Amino acid sequence: MNRLVMILQELWDGLIINFGAAVAALLIGMLLYKALFTVMGRLANRADLPLSPIFVARMRPPSRLSLPLLALMFVTPSLSIPPVPLAVVQHLFSLCFIGLITWLFINATLASRDIVISRYEIDGGKESFKARAVYTQLTILVKIILVVVVVIALAAMLMTFAKIRAIGVSILASAGIMGIIVGFAAQRSLSTLLAGLQIAITQPIRINDVVIVEEEWGTIEEITLTYVVVKIWDLRRLIVPVTHFLDKPFQNWTRSTTNLLGTVYLYVDYTAPVAQIREKLHEVLQQSQIWDRKVWGLQVTNAREHVLELRALMSAADAPATFDLRCEVREKLVAFLKENCPESLPRTRAEFLKEEAPENSAGSIVAGGPGLALE
Repeated sequence: MNRLVMILQELWDGLIINFGAAVAALLIGMLLYKALFTVMGRLANRADLPLSPIFVARMRPPSRLSLPLLALMFVTPSLSIPPVPLAVVQHLFSLCFIGLITWLFINATLASRDIVISRYEIDGGKESFKARAVYTQLTILVKIILVVVVVIALAAMLMTFAKIRAIGVSILASAGIMGIIVGFAAQRSLSTLLAGLQIAITQPIRINDVVIVEEEWGTIEEITLTYVVVKIWDLRRLIVPVTHFLDKPFQNWTRSTTNLLGTVYLYVDYTAPVAQIREKLHEVLQQSQIWDRKVWGLQVTNAREHVLELRALMSAADAPATFDLRCEVREKLVAFLKENCPESLPRTRAEFLKEEAPENSAGSIVAGGPGLALE
């Protein structure tokens, strides 16, 4: 009986010691986390240091778990735990630690992306080409990095299992043959991924670029490794494979500048006062808040059978502004013609011709009916 009591006492003492050591390790890890991020938070508020508050905020969640777990992993081998349960606990801690390190690396990557993007102003309607170029490259490269990190983390977790590690050796022996088979089977997918990389490097399109794809006008909303999302003007979304932008022609209205020239065609009568219409165009543009004050003009670009073709030229800051300016100019010029010179609107002329009446053999006159001639 005394022997049983002594054994139970030893087990209880060992449990108390193990529990106390584990709690102490967790407290040390939490205190280390508090101290570390208190210092980092203060340093991040100083302008003379490169440490960013964005980075500190991103690193807090994974560090809150990884530092206590790391302290617990250091204490675990010294605990009085039987070998088999100890091995299971250490293996579980290893899997958790790999997951937390992966989370830490992912957040560090996202923090780096956010820090770089925060230095630029992404605005599709302004001259923000460098910002949009950087944003496009970062978006695609970060996705590639995250995929690689997750794959490596999963592989590291699987390799901690002895049986899977043994199977992995046999798989590596036939990796060459498998690689050839997979390459043939997934050549289209691989070409799509390579196209995504090429888009990130060469940048025929960027985030917020204005494009015409498949006869649809829209802006580039999202670029992934396999597809591009085009936001169409009526708020629909056009999903286009990235290979489309490398294999087929498309229009990019903001490749080097967002400024565009807009045209308005008017068809007027030959008697229209072109000089007055030109002055009215300049007056309309001067009063408009959309015109960028750079380019304007009005020319007779064609003389057709019944009308003159006038082309009004104007410039604006971007594609939406150009469209609105064209509509405004067209409306006001037509109203000007209707109110001030309606005779200048397109019309079809009709002219009545009176034929001479010939004399007949008896000396009488045969009346000739009027003829109708149309222009």
